[in-house]
Amino acid sequence: MRVLVFHGYLLAGTGSNVYNAKLAEALAAAGHEVHLLCQDRQPERLGFVDASGEWVGGRLQVRVHREPVRCTVYRPDIGPILPVYVADRYEGIEARPYPDCTDEEIAVYVDRNVAAVREVLERARPEAALANHLIMGPLILARGLAGSGVPYAVKVHGSALEYTVKPHRDRFLAPAREGLAGARTVLVGSRHTAESLWATMDDPLLPARTRLGPPGVDVDEFAPRDPEAAAAGLRALSEELARQDRMAGNAEVDSAGRTAVDSAGGTAVDSAGGPEVGSGGGADGDAFARDPGEAARALALLEPGRDRLVAFVGKLIVSKGVDLLLAAWPLVLDQVPAARLVVVGFGAYRAAFSDLRGALADGDIAAARAIAEQGRSLEGGPPRPLHALLEFLDGLGGDELARYRLAAGGLRDRVVLTGRLEHDELAEVLPACEAEVVPSTFPESFGMVAVEAAACGVLPISAEHSGLAEVSRALATAVPPAAAGWLSFPLQPDPPLQADPVRAIAERVVAWLQAPEALRAATRDGLVAIARERFSWEGVARGVLAAAQGRLEALAPPPPD
Repeated sequence: MRVLVFHGYLLAGTGSNVYNAKLAEALAAAGHEVHLLCQDRQPERLGFVDASGEWVGGRLQVRVHREPVRCTVYRPDIGPILPVYVADRYEGIEARPYPDCTDEEIAVYVDRNVAAVREVLERARPEAALANHLIMGPLILARGLAGSGVPYAVKVHGSALEYTVKPHRDRFLAPAREGLAGARTVLVGSRHTAESLWATMDDPLLPARTRLGPPGVDVDEFAPRDPEAAAAGLRALSEELARQDRMAGNAEVDSAGRTAVDSAGGTAVDSAGGPEVGSGGGADGDAFARDPGEAARALALLEPGRDRLVAFVGKLIVSKGVDLLLAAWPLVLDQVPAARLVVVGFGAYRAAFSDLRGALADGDIAAARAIAEQGRSLEGGPPRPLHALLEFLDGLGGDELARYRLAAGGLRDRVVLTGRLEHDELAEVLPACEAEVVPSTFPESFGMVAVEAAACGVLPISAEHSGLAEVSRALATAVPPAAAGWLSFPLQPDPPLQADPVRAIAERVVAWLQAPEALRAATRDGLVAIARERFSWEGVARGVLAAAQGRLEALAPPPPD
């Protein structure tokens, strides 16, 4: 079957980028012909991309990289601005959040993509299509495919819905409705996203066309390893990143991860005179940039044989709850001094996260409170305090406060920031970890990073809400009852936050790290087994084709809450 996919962003990183890359790869591997429109500037680096096209002087030029051509990636010329849902950086173009774009700028973006879809339609003659996100992908496909008779489905990932359409309905509800109107099927990752979508769109006919379509995991890439192999993979990744950094003309990295001069020409030194781990944010201090040297230095410091590694994977934005995890870490260190937190991510909260780590490491609770009071905006909304963090800090006192300050003194060393890593590089990091924490305070469409951790035999500890809770419930069916409660912790998304998520995170991490080995082994085996059984990209690809064709009977509706 010939399939057209409109994504509009990259084919590497996180979330919908990974979804579309893996979907295209699975479709091509199954023998289908894929035509994918996105803004990736180097799609040929991906092994499944056989040809790439771009518009030069208004004319489409396609280069064939290998035969036979199963997957062609096209990059429409959209002009100088790429509207996005969460602040990000893109090579060669300005990525600007939708609310900050003018109506005219969005119209240019839509019109140019529609023209590109029409040209690919004429060239490739697709038999089915998929649009990603609630805006503007569905609208672009609806207009680009108009009159062609080509059926299409829509995959709602969550970010466009939660960060853009819901907070700005007056501007974006109408284009969302236009895009969904002609879709044969609307795919969602969870019941939570389905209900959020239905309430937002206020369309009584929409639930009947909504089906479950979560992302998958590459169980060959994300797989458990024995301790020696996991340590070797981590070491090899660090060495490869250091090589990339040297090729770019940056600093040398020694075997201990030390560097005399950082890539900006200065030194990163903590108050004790040693290297401060992950204090920068890319080669120029940019919180969004990829800096292989920084990642190499951070990873070289990890010692899987000695460290009890726990990961955070995601964008460093306040809605991901990384402040709660950081605040929990001294509680973990108090019980498990060998625990080390590996923060894999990038984003606008990077500097504040580093400041908070420094304040806690110095035992300066007042400075930490000031950072929490300042807070950060939720992607376009007004800044607001970090209430859960403030409540935790205010609750510390007496002997507990003294123990907390003592343990927090090691945060600069025991919390390591790698910066931005590619998706395949993450597959080298996770197998060396024992747990992963997903502390999002904002609704999530699906817990993709949790499933990837499970596939590696790594315990995912997720906030108990939205799509994260649905993933945790599925995983809980495959692990011993004694471990099931460690898969999630109570956290009400959006203020007012309930319970004490900081202590709840610490309790679960400590319990897992101190659990008997027999229980840990049985839990790991169960996680790996259910990840392989329930989540695969081959199944996702089959579901997308059924959705595009409108075969609703072949797809499961969102499960009852």
